[in-house]
Amino acid sequence: MRTIFLADAHLHDPADRNYQLLLRFLEDLQGTVDVLCILGDLFDFRVGLPALSFAEQEPVVEALARLSRTGTRLIYLEGNHDFHLGAAFAKRIGAELYTRPVIIEIQARRLLLCHGDLANPADWRYRLLYLTLHNRGAALVGRMLPAAFVQGLRRRLQRTSRGRDTQNKPRLAAREIISAYGAAICQQGYDAVVLGHFHQPLLEQRHQFTLLALGDWIEQFSYGELLDGVFSLSTYQP
Repeated sequence: MRTIFLADAHLHDPADRNYQLLLRFLEDLQGTVDVLCILGDLFDFRVGLPALSFAEQEPVVEALARLSRTGTRLIYLEGNHDFHLGAAFAKRIGAELYTRPVIIEIQARRLLLCHGDLANPADWRYRLLYLTLHNRGAALVGRMLPAAFVQGLRRRLQRTSRGRDTQNKPRLAAREIISAYGAAICQQGYDAVVLGHFHQPLLEQRHQFTLLALGDWIEQFSYGELLDGVFSLSTYQP
């Protein structure tokens, strides 16, 4: 049995290299993978509001739908760039959609899957922003805003996001946060935790516990795999 884990593609333009490579990767998965877990930030920006349209994202949406139709189980966790996606989106791609970390049993392993944006307990500013944006009240308010305002907010958030994501992040600090989070989850009796968000690939084995951080699909094209009960971390090479 083969399970693939993917996060942080931040897809923006279908002409971008990472977008084209992801479409090729998804095509390669047809008929070869049992479960595909997407752990957030597949898109650079996607929020489920009526005033927003995402025509540029249709190629990858259809690719995911094809995977589902051909028998792959899709599990999609929202991130901090794609949230409030809603039941219609989940139905369109044939996915199980989760707004929070989820416990999944795959290949007789009890896994905690999460995006990873809440892994740092010291980042209270982000936690406050998370609570503000991810509650139902925010979604209801967003549905009442004028279309022009929502579109302008979308463009501003995308520009801010791309500027922040291209900054050099302290990798050592990210590894420390990931490792500390993994140690905390290990104490709770899980067999593994899989996360994204930090754009830092990491695979650690601690006795019977596995910590898997997925890196990104922007420059690294990294992904995780669980094959017959064994975890690995790979780079896509078409």
